[in-house]
Amino acid sequence: MNDTILFDSYTSPIPELRRDVQIIPVKDSGKSLLYFHDVMGYTTPNFALDIQTETVLSLINGRTSVKQISDMSNGNISQDELLEFVQLLDQHRVLNTKHFNTFSNKIEKEFERKDIRKSVLDGQSYPADPKQIQQYLAELNLQSLDKTPDSLKALYAPHIDLRVGEEQYKMAFSALKGLEPKRVVILATSHYAGYFPDLYEEKPFIGSTKTYNLPHRSFQSDQIFLNQLNEGSDGFTLMDRAHRIEHSIEMHLFLISEIWKHSFEIVPILVGSIDEIMYNPSGELSDKIEQFTQKLKALDEPDTFYLISGDLSHVGKKFGDQVHANKMKADIEQIDKQFLKASVQNKPEKLLSGISDHYDSSRICGFPPLYIFMNAFPDLSGEQLNYHWWDEESTESAVSFGSIIYRGN
Repeated sequence: MNDTILFDSYTSPIPELRRDVQIIPVKDSGKSLLYFHDVMGYTTPNFALDIQTETVLSLINGRTSVKQISDMSNGNISQDELLEFVQLLDQHRVLNTKHFNTFSNKIEKEFERKDIRKSVLDGQSYPADPKQIQQYLAELNLQSLDKTPDSLKALYAPHIDLRVGEEQYKMAFSALKGLEPKRVVILATSHYAGYFPDLYEEKPFIGSTKTYNLPHRSFQSDQIFLNQLNEGSDGFTLMDRAHRIEHSIEMHLFLISEIWKHSFEIVPILVGSIDEIMYNPSGELSDKIEQFTQKLKALDEPDTFYLISGDLSHVGKKFGDQVHANKMKADIEQIDKQFLKASVQNKPEKLLSGISDHYDSSRICGFPPLYIFMNAFPDLSGEQLNYHWWDEESTESAVSFGSIIYRGN
């Protein structure tokens, strides 16, 4: 029995199209289509419509009804045809309707109940077949560089697509060979916490007690450590739906699976937006950061290693700028240089001051997790390993990224 209730009115306003779904013109077998890209994964996979539907889609704005749109067409589209089209959209979950909200809540609650977090990058950023993964990692040759692991405590590295940052990843993660930590704390950018403001607006630190499953290896979480972080914490939560499709932790796990073959536990923590401290550096958020970083420091042990997952600037038309990224390159590289300098010096106040000067105009996604780490461990010394600027010509945009290792004094 199908209990799905779809939108069914000729006169009520049609719910608007979901704003988090990108509608992208594509070509397929000579046909012009509109592809609905849903980063959250709620929409039916590969859902697309003929490009001729674009005009009708533009009229679905949360204010117009089926009858009104039919009238606008001068009767060329009947109300019954329009309602059938609207119900098609609703069925595939691209409208902000009761059906969509019921479905999405079910997906998230089912994820939260599970003990395992499945990989989301397999078959995309890396192969899905375990044998192909081993071949891929062997060809990546992460073990090739001769690095000295003495006193290494942390690595700040990107989470950009492997095909883009292959050489930078090789240099960064090769620096870790020879280490055998028993616990690996991962502080990573959260790209999706903002989709759940009711959960995370007051909780920027998002842990997960799940086992992270990759096709070729599983990583058990250190539940004792995570529960200690959660005990009496104002800014930390183990409500972990932000982990479901997040790639920033998984990318690092994939790479260390080749570097570290021994057994260890992980502490996966996503760090949401902390933009508020740019405007109010001594407010409630600052207190939460202080509480969390002090607790993280107190729980540290000699055999704990830290991975900080974050890229640098995101600029160009894809990210909302009005000009081609290359026209901004000189200025953005200066911003990145200042950011990396403060990070290497391990001066969190200088990092915050520098990014506040331009209100993070270049969208440095690695700022939140790195700032948190630096506040927890201000006595470590940093060394920059690399820096790279990647052009995405098709969108006139660019992403920069770099790596830093931190050592104990």
